[in-house]
Amino acid sequence: MGLSGLCAVHCVATAVLLALLASAGGLLGKPIIHEVGLTLAMILGAIALGRGIREHGFVLPSIVGAMGLCIMGYAMTLHETGYEPVLTILGVSVLALGHRLNIMAKRDSF
Repeated sequence: MGLSGLCAVHCVATAVLLALLASAGGLLGKPIIHEVGLTLAMILGAIALGRGIREHGFVLPSIVGAMGLCIMGYAMTLHETGYEPVLTILGVSVLALGHRLNIMAKRDSF
């Protein structure tokens, strides 16, 4: 959930900086940062959500989390449309919901 929060902060900060100062997006707006961030989110999300299935047996949190990762991946294909930040934040929110459901399922399974 922490990585999801950092991603959301990065997306909002980048969008604001790019809107205010077109030249400020140099480093933050580079595609490699988004590609590495999404790769890390997918790896860590798969580990955390997969571990949740093993621990409590509920699949719903992983399905919700995977949907969030898919939305984030789709957002990366929309570089020039202006929808990338909005869909990325939506994907991060859905992923965070998946993590929250995972925590709740773990707590309720004992």
